[in-house]
Amino acid sequence: MSKLFENDLAWLQKKGPFAGLDEAGRGALAGPVVVAAVVLDYNRPITGLNDSKLLSPAARESLFDQIQSSALAFNIVRIRQGYIDRFNILQATLLGFSNAFQKLEPAVQSCLIDGNHLPPDLKHCATAVIKGDSLHAAIAAASILAKVSRDKLMTEYDAVYPEYGFADHKGYGTPHHIRMIHSFGLCPIHRKSFRIPDLP
Repeated sequence: MSKLFENDLAWLQKKGPFAGLDEAGRGALAGPVVVAAVVLDYNRPITGLNDSKLLSPAARESLFDQIQSSALAFNIVRIRQGYIDRFNILQATLLGFSNAFQKLEPAVQSCLIDGNHLPPDLKHCATAVIKGDSLHAAIAAASILAKVSRDKLMTEYDAVYPEYGFADHKGYGTPHHIRMIHSFGLCPIHRKSFRIPDLP
């Protein structure tokens, strides 16, 4: 059993059933921030579960299906760029955490959230874990659901706005993406409150 699962089992013994939460897309220039919440079934451990950033796209895709088929509960939510522009990316992410956790079916009473910020309405039941996706299996599972869901969405946007190359960079500020913004301007899914870097 991996160290991530061992850490989860220790937390489970201490706190009871819990969800892991993580986000994807916080630093992107376009598209929503996507948040996932996962309650794992520890009688069905998933081999290879790890921080989504350390996995290949093929491994993430495979684990995405395994997590959804074996988890006791999961929820994936999107907070769109309009909300991000109106309230800022931190508030959008916190709203995503709150919505993802509160709409789990069946519900659990507590959660571990990747990072160092907690939604105000979850402070009574949530614990922030810096680099939690490399420490807890449930958070790693959430990171995979969020990342794969967002990547698929950005690939769909690529067909709508092909000039920007969203299928390749998923909305992040790569040199190509920045050049395309300077050439074509912002499209409807760009975050207009984010500063666009100068041409590389």
